[in-house]
Parts: sequence; structure tokens; C-alpha cells
Amino acid sequence: MNRTVLRRFPAGGPRGSWPAEEYANARRAEGCPAEVVMDLDADCFLVVEVRQAPAEAAAL
Repeated sequence: MNRTVLRRFPAGGPRGSWPAEEYANARRAEGCPAEVVMDLDADCFLVVEVRQAPAEAAAL
């Protein structure tokens, strides 16, 4: 599985993960397989694009 970070959002923001979730929803509406994950070390939410590697997709 390949992941590409699309954008970072600070976890200490007043709205928490909402901006990250809104951004991910907008990317999904465009057809991009985006999801929100938490980077505990950096204390931020990451919106990542998740793509399966060709070998993983063939195994399914």
C-alpha cells in the first residue's frame, strides 16, 4: 500500500480534525482515495492518498 501525504492540519486547532475531514471529503468527491490519519509524533492530522501497490491489487 502506498500513501502520499496531501496536506497536514495541526491537532491543536480549535476545530480538531474537522478541517482535515472536510479536506479529505472534498478529495474523495474528486475521486481521490483520501483518508485522515493522526501523526502522534508531529501532533497533526494528515490527509493521505491511499493507493494499493500493483502486487497487492492482484492478490485480491
